[in-house]
Amino acid sequence: MLTILQALLLIIGVLRFFVIAHFVMSWLIRFEVLNIRQEFVGQVWYGLERILDPIYSRVRRVMPDLGGIDLSPIVVLVGLEILRIFIYNNMTAFV
Repeated sequence: MLTILQALLLIIGVLRFFVIAHFVMSWLIRFEVLNIRQEFVGQVWYGLERILDPIYSRVRRVMPDLGGIDLSPIVVLVGLEILRIFIYNNMTAFV
């Protein structure tokens, strides 16, 4: 059971990295530091979009419309951190 919890923590860590990378890329694209017409940037951007859109869409359904501000990445990061803390605090029960 401990191995399953450690695998879940690894998946949470990878998802956190993806969310942060997507968040930073969105700002860099918005301020025209990155251009999604470049092949590599476009591939990374659309790959992250495909991975994270199912998660973001569920959060966006629940959150109110704030105009042009998208807080779903922050909500997802907070949710992942809460899940990580929950797993760490209950890991000793499975040892």
